[in-house]
Amino acid sequence: MSKNGKYAPPYSLRLTKEERQKLEYDAGHMPLSAYIRARLFDMPSPRRTYRRVPKDQEVFLELLRELSETRISSNLNQLAKAHHQGNLPITEETEQELKEACLAIQELRSEIMNAIGLKPKKKDVS
Repeated sequence: MSKNGKYAPPYSLRLTKEERQKLEYDAGHMPLSAYIRARLFDMPSPRRTYRRVPKDQEVFLELLRELSETRISSNLNQLAKAHHQGNLPITEETEQELKEACLAIQELRSEIMNAIGLKPKKKDVS
């Protein structure tokens, strides 16, 4: 028991790199210690859990950040506004290509969000 009588001193466990990676993957968004405790004692940890992003998903978060910082959506919106005001004549073929570009961007965003465990909001492109 520790000085406050609540917990025993921590126990250290050495794992191979592969074992650690598997545990982190299996833990998903759970903190690794909570996941190990839940597996060892067949019950969830009574402690508060925090959303943790596995290291391999940090790349996806960075991609999502970069995508959100681009001016793609703003530029597409400006093109649509100019077209609706009659300042930018667009052929049906160009309009279809713009719609496909919007859908491709939305799909990319959705795939990145799914990879990091977030639920993307559905938006309709008309």
